[in-house]
Amino acid sequence: MATAVQKITLSSSRDIPFNKLVLSQSNVRRVKAGVSIEQLAEDIARRGLLQGLNVRAVVDADGVETGMFEIPAGGRRYRALELLVKRKRLAKTAPVPCVIREGGIAEEDSLAENVQRAPLHPLDQFRAFLALREKGQSEEEIAAAFFVSVAVVKQRLKLASVSQRLLDTYAEDGMSLDQLMAFTVSGDHERQEQVFDRLQQAYDKQPHVIRRMLTEGAVRACDKRARFIGVEAYVEAGGTVLRDLFQGDDGGWLQDVTLVDRMVADKLKAASEAIAAEGWKWIEAAPDFAYGHTFGLRQLRGDPVPMSMEEEAARDAVQAEVNRLSEAYQDADELPDEVDARLGELEAALEAMDARPLAFDPAGVARAGAFVSIGPEGRLRIERGYVRPEDELPVEADPDPEDIDETSAVAATHDVDDTVSADAQAVEPEEDDGVSPISDRLMTELTAHRTLGLRQALGDRPDVAFLAALHALTLKAFYHYGSDSCLELDLKSVSFGTQAPGLNDSAAAEAIRMRHESWAKALPKESAELWAALEGWDADSRSALFAHVVSLSVNAVQEAWNRRPRALAHADQLAQAVDLDMAAAGWRPTVDTFLGRVTKPRILQAVTEAKGPRAAERIAHLKKGDMATEAETLLADTRWLPEPLRTAGMKSPETGEATALDSVVGKTAENDGETAVVEGDGFEDTDEASDAPVPSAAE
Repeated sequence: MATAVQKITLSSSRDIPFNKLVLSQSNVRRVKAGVSIEQLAEDIARRGLLQGLNVRAVVDADGVETGMFEIPAGGRRYRALELLVKRKRLAKTAPVPCVIREGGIAEEDSLAENVQRAPLHPLDQFRAFLALREKGQSEEEIAAAFFVSVAVVKQRLKLASVSQRLLDTYAEDGMSLDQLMAFTVSGDHERQEQVFDRLQQAYDKQPHVIRRMLTEGAVRACDKRARFIGVEAYVEAGGTVLRDLFQGDDGGWLQDVTLVDRMVADKLKAASEAIAAEGWKWIEAAPDFAYGHTFGLRQLRGDPVPMSMEEEAARDAVQAEVNRLSEAYQDADELPDEVDARLGELEAALEAMDARPLAFDPAGVARAGAFVSIGPEGRLRIERGYVRPEDELPVEADPDPEDIDETSAVAATHDVDDTVSADAQAVEPEEDDGVSPISDRLMTELTAHRTLGLRQALGDRPDVAFLAALHALTLKAFYHYGSDSCLELDLKSVSFGTQAPGLNDSAAAEAIRMRHESWAKALPKESAELWAALEGWDADSRSALFAHVVSLSVNAVQEAWNRRPRALAHADQLAQAVDLDMAAAGWRPTVDTFLGRVTKPRILQAVTEAKGPRAAERIAHLKKGDMATEAETLLADTRWLPEPLRTAGMKSPETGEATALDSVVGKTAENDGETAVVEGDGFEDTDEASDAPVPSAAE
């Protein structure tokens, strides 16, 4: 005969007044964890007590119940209720749902309630937040109800919106939470699943790989094209922005590249039409132009448009406020934030007011043109007033017969000591009553003697020789009229046949451009006035201009078809002389500039030099593209440079010793068990060239 299964009996439950409850010493929870007591109290006040307390009757020494009940499980809920009572939001005698336990061990009940409670799977929490959102609760209301930030709610809702296939994989532990977060970059389920399928065949499944796959081909929001058109305008035009709620993304990625290109082209076209209305002969518009695109073109010199009375009054008012604030806080060690911000606004306003548009001669405008492009910061860049050689006016011949034949005089300066051949001698003119012109032959001979005299005298006057050389080279750099000087010095500006990525937008290119424009404003408009102007300048201003002009002739480009070993060796010497530090100049090893264009061993060599062998080992298994991307991150702040960009003799800030050419910039030191690069090169980055003094004589 089978034995009947004994049925269990559950503990009874009833409402017990709060003032009849006390905490038990049998509660195993001692360490604070999870939601705070205040947050739990607010939650109970909002929705009531969702779970009753586990209590036992308190008995006296004789085992008689006293009418009080102790709580071995549910102490946090009790403390939350106690806080509500203290704040008079709950009556002392309010009934509290309780389960009354009899028998067994109180500590066992407390331990079982806490240990056997299964934590909620993160995916269930994400879906629960999504359900609340679909039922009408705002993100702010959800955040307030569960005591989290709105950003956390947005993140969890984003996770819940990933493709169902990926969520199922995550629920079955086939994907980590970090990987799931990476997939939220794109809201396109089809795209997510495509990347997920590609990932199954990939060796590296790290989150950064997922993000890169999802955003490949997209335009970064920090890209100058995106800044130029504006992300808001792009979104209004129907474009999609991919965002990463879990990592910094610099504004995200603009997914519709075709739309970006069309908006850029339309905005450039509109700007070009406005510039063309000024009367220029031609307009060239493009997002980028190659470095040196103005080589061989003469630039017109315009005059700043004078301010109107209203503009002058507005500028005076801004300047007066700057002066007032500066005087008021001249003795302060540190400016208040609001004052500092206001001064920044005022200085920016003054700079904008002083950047006056230029007015050009209408005749010059009719044969010149302008380049319209996008600057490095995403602003419209307009380069006006460039005259092509074919549009130059023909040089008029000098009709005065008494002027020196320039061609004959120049030829004579080369061979002044040659013996004059008999058949080249001209017959002297016969005497007559009037003063006849000097013959061409005699003029040549006389000026040959004068040329030698000038050479000898100039060799004894270094100061005048410097001025003459500066005059000749400045004519070449700013006026394109080399014939205005009797010195046959040449200045060649390199026109780069091969354009490195971002060369025209580099920090060095921008600094040279600004320096050149600054000098152009200081120089006289007409080449005939240049000598007198330079004579009036002080020595420092002449030296600064000379340095700029000479710098334009530097050519250290190594080209396979143009072998110049001695010239390149001199470039190394010049780099040492000027303490060239390409890291300080803004060059960084990126996928585009270096890492994506060399072999894997060379990438690993770079990482080993900059971060040590352990860092290189961690990326050694990656494919070429992924390795280059990871290496870019690793090398970002190391100041590492490839060999062609290193300068021999750079000093270490720690030892003061010069480093070899084949070593990295800086010295290696032990850091956390790895070899790391100590940043710095021992020289301050003053960038004096970009802030050349404007000669006082030209102001």
